[in-house]
Amino acid sequence: MSLGNDMPDDPGAPANTDPEGASPNEAEAAVDEARLAQETPDGDAPEGAVDGENVAEELDDIDAEVDGLQDDPDVAVESAEDDAARDLQDEGQEPVDDGAGAGVASPVEKQLEEMTADLKRVSAEYTNYRRRAERDRAATFELAKAQVASDLLPMADDFDLAEKHGDLKEEGPLKVFSDKFTKLIADLGVEKFGQEGDAFDPNFHEAVQDMSSGDEKIVATVLRAGYRMGDRVLRTAMVVIGDPA
Repeated sequence: MSLGNDMPDDPGAPANTDPEGASPNEAEAAVDEARLAQETPDGDAPEGAVDGENVAEELDDIDAEVDGLQDDPDVAVESAEDDAARDLQDEGQEPVDDGAGAGVASPVEKQLEEMTADLKRVSAEYTNYRRRAERDRAATFELAKAQVASDLLPMADDFDLAEKHGDLKEEGPLKVFSDKFTKLIADLGVEKFGQEGDAFDPNFHEAVQDMSSGDEKIVATVLRAGYRMGDRVLRTAMVVIGDPA
């Protein structure tokens, strides 16, 4: 075999230099030639023959790589991306991330967070407003009740005087009316206070005369009863102070 007949016309062509670029027939011929070269002793190898061992190893590597790409393309893509990232790092460049990136909020997410915060703030303000309105409504209702009860106290004084003078007979119509009135103010939460013998308390008693001689003072005479509604004093009791018995 002469070198002139075996040398291709274009030695630099991909079909003659790149095993992947060769046709299947050419690849098989190269494999057969490599095997023949392996079987032939080194001294008998023809001049210009290709190193069969190196060609066979390269073809085996190419076949294995092609089979791997066909079996799992995703792994091949990930491997290629890893190789590209390593190449960029070797060149001093940072790899580009096509995704939004972890920890970086998109404009839509930022707008959603702002709207959620506004909604929570408005909800809290409305809750506080509702509680304040309920508290004010209850206070207004209690104040109105106290005002109505205070307007009824002069009538209560008249019934007390009628009772002292004996005008409230057991079965008389005035007695019936007095009992209904007493029940009415009791249902409003009005409580009568100021009895003879009670300890004098300036918060509940209005002294018009002090007949006591010591430090200890009691209510000696009640001139006008006092009334309160819960913790609110509607009217203090008008009393005369004296010494305890």
